[in-house]
Amino acid sequence: MHTLEAGKRIAFKRLLFATDFSPCSDAALPYALAVARRYAAMLYAAHVMPTKAEMVLLSPETWPTLIEEQDKQVRAHFKQLDCQLQEFPHEVLMPIGKVALQLTQVVEERRIDLLVLGTHGRAGVGKLLLGSVAEEILRRVPCPVLTVGPHICSKPQGEIQFQRVLFATDFTDHSLAALPYAISLAEEDQAQLVLLHVVEQPAAGIADLQQVTSSLTRRLQRLVPAEALPWCRAEYLLEFGQQFAPPAQRILEVSKSHAADLVVLGVRPVHGNSGLTAHLSSTTAAILTQAACPVLTVRGGASEPSWNAVVVSRAY
Repeated sequence: MHTLEAGKRIAFKRLLFATDFSPCSDAALPYALAVARRYAAMLYAAHVMPTKAEMVLLSPETWPTLIEEQDKQVRAHFKQLDCQLQEFPHEVLMPIGKVALQLTQVVEERRIDLLVLGTHGRAGVGKLLLGSVAEEILRRVPCPVLTVGPHICSKPQGEIQFQRVLFATDFTDHSLAALPYAISLAEEDQAQLVLLHVVEQPAAGIADLQQVTSSLTRRLQRLVPAEALPWCRAEYLLEFGQQFAPPAQRILEVSKSHAADLVVLGVRPVHGNSGLTAHLSSTTAAILTQAACPVLTVRGGASEPSWNAVVVSRAY
């Protein structure tokens, strides 16, 4: 049973904001600032520079000019970013290498407990935080990732508050790794917490629909400890599949109909050093790039909320 220990709450104290200085990354910065402000957190900002090996497709005679121009642009961006972070204790980093690997290393070395990044889900030369790369990051890093996609219009004002939290689960251990975060963040603002399970089979194809519905609803209800109920308004929702409608579409529809301002998902980790072949048609990637609100992903298989997360006592 994956339930949040009574009397505990999430306290993000070390944040990492990953940026490629694109408009999509810029859209994620207000969320990083708002979370840092709420938790009085140390804020790190990182831009991963490509290696020379990643520039081999370019003509060698263009390298000196390109490197000089890139260096000039990056320095200007860093100066502006440093000014934006002056309100907080902060550090700006510029590692070199593969994005997911370098950010994972920063997370581990700085003991980060929340990574914030933006994604647009498109391929493009020179873009470092694509939808596919973002998915590799969230499957690699051992801390939760708050992803701000291209369809988010509003920005947090001052401290961040989540009033309607949607937690989607398929009851696997990977999925349930995100449950403590969904519960605690909903408790934080006494928010509505919607626990959603999508049954891929259409309801018309289930012989005893009432029994299945009752069984799965009880299973959802058991995920939330009684101690949490005075602090959040829990709702338990089942959705059944439709022809040609993947689970991601149903999750996005529920997110929209409930006006969720945060979607929480557990994701499978990557094993080994061969990397991840990410597919933008996957459930996670589709939600990351299409959700109208930020998405918090928690990697399954990592240690239970670690380092600075879930260490602050809640006063009941």
